Amino acid sequence: MATWAYLSLQDSASPLMEQLIFFNDHIMVILVLIISFVGYMLFTVLNNLFINRLMLEDQTIELIWTTIPAIILIFIALPSLRLLYMLDEVNNPSSTLKTVGHQWYWSYEYTDFMHLDFDSYMQPSSDQTFADFRLLDVDNRVVIPLNTQVRIIISAADVIHSWTIPALGIKADAIPGRLNQASFMVNRPGLYLGQCSEICGANHSFMPIVLEVTPIYNFLKWISSSID
Repeated sequence: MATWAYLSLQDSASPLMEQLIFFNDHIMVILVLIISFVGYMLFTVLNNLFINRLMLEDQTIELIWTTIPAIILIFIALPSLRLLYMLDEVNNPSSTLKTVGHQWYWSYEYTDFMHLDFDSYMQPSSDQTFADFRLLDVDNRVVIPLNTQVRIIISAADVIHSWTIPALGIKADAIPGRLNQASFMVNRPGLYLGQCSEICGANHSFMPIVLEVTPIYNFLKWISSSID
């Protein structure tokens, strides 16, 4: 992989993130059209020496410039509401992962399996190899099966944290005394990186998240070896 790829955001790897990108493109098209039209009108007015006295006060033009923005807002609001519903919906998860934020590391528990829990700390720079991600790799990665609906239950033990993986479109606050949940499905195997996105103290930037997505067969082999 080229060096520039490490400096950029990862490509989307879940249907939710793909929908977020489509919505962003939809909004950008509308903004470009609005800015182009307004810029053209401003340029025309500034370079036009004629004044139409009938345009200074007219019910028709006021109706038009009130109705068109309302219609544009509807075209923005409907996809936005649909996307918000999709982000909050939990669709019959096949696996559940519980994560608890601490200062400054994450604890994980696979609630569908007995005695499978671990802590995930940032890997010290002294223990890293050339292939590791500096300040982003961890000693225990979270392993998730490919093409499987996963529910994640998130809380915190001390202060507010935020479990975030941009490539999956997941960002959920970890609040002490409260359980938040999110649902996602990953459609491409690989490593997906994230970090705590809530300022939680001195080492806020040193509690990364690494999600390793693997086919279901390899996931079950990892589960068996971890329990044994």
